[in-house]
Amino acid sequence: MKDGKPWVGDAVRDGATGRKAIVTDVQGGERYILRPHAGGGPTWVAEDPERLTMITSEQA
Repeated sequence: MKDGKPWVGDAVRDGATGRKAIVTDVQGGERYILRPHAGGGPTWVAEDPERLTMITSEQA
């Protein structure tokens, strides 16, 4: 977490898609690139970064 927002390496829930993810890149402080939390697969750009919420290891 950086400045109260998810950052690279953080586990999050993407509220726009309902998917659990890992933040792999933050471009310009506003564009969040995500990958699936488990199982691999393609990356995606968070549609609404304000809807990313941190998840704990118990929630993962």
